[in-house]
Amino acid sequence: MRINNNLMAMNTHRQLGINNTATSKSLEKLSSGFRINRAGDDAAGLAISEKMRGQIRGLNMASKNAQDGISLIQTAEGGLNETHAILQRMRELAIQSANDTNVAVDRSEIQKEIDQLTKEISRIGQTTEFNTQNLLAGEFDGTFHIGANQGQNLSLKIADMRANSLAVTGQAKIELEADTSGAASIKDNDADGTYTIDGTNLKDSKGTIVATTTDHKTWTGNGNGAIADAETIVFKQEVDSGNITILNNKVTGTAQFDSKLEAGDYKYDSAKKQLLDGGGNVIANSEDGIEFTSAKDGTTVLLTLDADQGADFELSIGGIDVSTQKTADSAITTINNAIETVSTERSKLGALQNRLEHTIKNLDTSAENLQAAESRIRDVDMAKEMMEFTKQNILQQAATAMLAQANQAPQTVLQLLR
Repeated sequence: MRINNNLMAMNTHRQLGINNTATSKSLEKLSSGFRINRAGDDAAGLAISEKMRGQIRGLNMASKNAQDGISLIQTAEGGLNETHAILQRMRELAIQSANDTNVAVDRSEIQKEIDQLTKEISRIGQTTEFNTQNLLAGEFDGTFHIGANQGQNLSLKIADMRANSLAVTGQAKIELEADTSGAASIKDNDADGTYTIDGTNLKDSKGTIVATTTDHKTWTGNGNGAIADAETIVFKQEVDSGNITILNNKVTGTAQFDSKLEAGDYKYDSAKKQLLDGGGNVIANSEDGIEFTSAKDGTTVLLTLDADQGADFELSIGGIDVSTQKTADSAITTINNAIETVSTERSKLGALQNRLEHTIKNLDTSAENLQAAESRIRDVDMAKEMMEFTKQNILQQAATAMLAQANQAPQTVLQLLR
């Protein structure tokens, strides 16, 4: 018998250590709920599980992306819903104006509503945003990432749905103001009536040239009509096209110009030669006061005036012209085309929304199934692990008891020493 090396105790101690380690691992799995808590638990399983986790989280985020995409589409479609309603009202007004039971005053009131409705179409197009991104001004060309991996996406481009693109805007109009202090016959109301500014000529309702100009600002009568020879009408702005009305010594009217501007109200700063919108934002710049280029890209010509504007003025762009039976009749078809354009865009958005709803269902199903597969690899079977823990606990207690017995065994040597 040997007492320096108690092999029974050493063996029992080693087994106790093994049992303690196994019990510790079992406790860790039971408390965390994971079968794999570190790479050493299952190296291959860990690698597979992490790859699956990446896919699962990617699918869940892709589902959220698709939901955000639907929200964006719904925002754009909501704006177009109101645009549709406005266009339908404009069509109704055009049909009303096309009926000759209306006189000029009636059509003038109809035109006022058309102008305001058109300005609202442009405002909706300029202000409908999602997360600060403009949706209806032709600027949105985006990509929705709807998958867990690279390249799994779809694109959406929303067309410009503002009034100018829908072709329902009218011409740019400048309200004209004039000084008639040098026109005696105008003061006598002899010149009351409507006139047309045509280049350097001022024509009456019969087409007779009654005054001419050299600077597009001061118009001098030639004696051929109601405006006497050498009498003048001096406008505050230079202009070579438009219509005016002379009534009770007052000259009112508008000059009209073709433009690519959206419906709305603008101001011209003659000192800086800039065109500003209602919010004071610079829309266009000019070097000569004639051709105005976009402040955004510096190349697109938004407005060309027929002559230099030497003073500040307000510029208004309203809706399609319904001031006569002929123009109102023509406007019906134009507005119809605008309605069809908006319908096409809304249909496209609706179709994409339906597609994204199916995408979300597919992503959620894939994520759920992949989560189940990852769970079988990574998660612990609590019932099975509890069996293992119970076994290791019993072995630990048995090893502890046997170690106590093994430690007592060398004491039998004392019997030999008596």
